[in-house]
Amino acid sequence: MKGYQMTKLSNKVKEIRSKLITLCGQAEGILESHYSTLLASYENPLTQITLFPYHSNYLKLSHLEFNLLTQHFTQVPQKVAFLGSGPLPLSSIILASDHLKTSSFHNYDFDPMANSKASKLVSSDPDLSQRMFFHTSDILNVSDDLKDFEVIFLAALVGMNKEEKAKVIDHLAKNMSPGAILLMRSAHGARVFLYPVIDPCDLQGFEVLSVYHPTDEVINSIIVARKKPMLMKSMNQAICSSILPSKCSEIHGFINPLNHGNIIEEITIDEQLS
Repeated sequence: MKGYQMTKLSNKVKEIRSKLITLCGQAEGILESHYSTLLASYENPLTQITLFPYHSNYLKLSHLEFNLLTQHFTQVPQKVAFLGSGPLPLSSIILASDHLKTSSFHNYDFDPMANSKASKLVSSDPDLSQRMFFHTSDILNVSDDLKDFEVIFLAALVGMNKEEKAKVIDHLAKNMSPGAILLMRSAHGARVFLYPVIDPCDLQGFEVLSVYHPTDEVINSIIVARKKPMLMKSMNQAICSSILPSKCSEIHGFINPLNHGNIIEEITIDEQLS
């Protein structure tokens, strides 16, 4: 089920999908909160992190995101933000431990309890405790600080529907620094019944660089975009109007910057993990 077909769903099916996404988000929050509490009971919580049942999925997802990031951002970012980090910030922990080993990670969540639990997990780690920070705030209330980040990750459940997601992305487009990278988690196919979808055509203010749809146990699709100067013509608008009229949601590969965005290439999992 491709993104552009979502409009063809009946109202009843759309309502069921909305309820499923909400249920999925609630269940994910409860699961992460439970395991965060469990891990915090150990003297060194991060040594037991593999107890989380979806740890291997997060390893693969973080690896994919890092590989996509390095295609478009060759230097190691000094400051990274993760929006919607939750009580068990596995993505930030894995990225900071395995891939971006000198970057500082600023994790944002509106739930103070989630941040309290998350900070306990890294407090005993001599490295991560110095590089991971937790901010309790609705991201829509954060503006000037967003300009400090070279890379921002947007969690799948920040914005539970199209309207909320669009509001967050518009806020980021207005406040991120030109040239900064935004990595977003979306969904494709039947997985749209578990997570909200981001349509690349809706990323006004950003240059879409990569759109990747996993076909294994990794659920989330990954979209990589670059904040563009305000006067620069939207690349994704150009794609929709000249390359894929009315079918922007069918982009499955990445826009090759060496070909000025005129060639859309397919990415396979083997290529990303090699």
